[in-house]
Amino acid sequence: MMSLQPHLYAMISALSVLQVFASDMYTAAVYEHAVILPDVTDKPVPLDEALILMNRNIDVLEVAIKEAAQQGAHIIVTPEDGIYGWNFTREALYPYLEDIPDPQVNWIPCTNPQRFAPAPVQERLSCLARNNSIYVVANMGDKKPCNCSDPKCPRDGYYQYNTNVVFDSQGKLVARYHKVMNAFITISILAGIIFAIHRQWYLCTRWTQSISL
Repeated sequence: MMSLQPHLYAMISALSVLQVFASDMYTAAVYEHAVILPDVTDKPVPLDEALILMNRNIDVLEVAIKEAAQQGAHIIVTPEDGIYGWNFTREALYPYLEDIPDPQVNWIPCTNPQRFAPAPVQERLSCLARNNSIYVVANMGDKKPCNCSDPKCPRDGYYQYNTNVVFDSQGKLVARYHKVMNAFITISILAGIIFAIHRQWYLCTRWTQSISL
């Protein structure tokens, strides 16, 4: 049985953008896979090596995204840490991070990948959403520069965030959620999620279940 708590965090972001659907029903796919993990190290690997590892995991996600779209899903929620894994030191994690802009910039990485700093992971996720006409929720790492004028700025000059991103069915970045909230979801938030998914379908790699509350 999969753990649903990480997916609930992602759904908080995703449900807000799914208000665009006029119908009171939509189809959502929730997917888990055995993440391909990097070798354990406390030192950063070269950027190209990090990208190879992430692309191997995105290759797996691509199959799930295409299958979900073919089955009529409007949105797919992919796994927590599903792109690069876990158990990194701060230094070792850095090559796996990208600068994720504020969604208000109105950006489709798939069609305009050079607008900001190189972001091959965002570009590929955007293209998967756009080419399959499906919302894609993914978990990845964000980095934000800071300087000595900020007393909380880390010594390496960057904040690092575990981040959920949402790309709409055109591939546009529509949500970015830095996971800095409390580790536990309150009953009121959870109740809101349950209300929002009333009468929805969930597709999973192991089972399909109709939610009827």
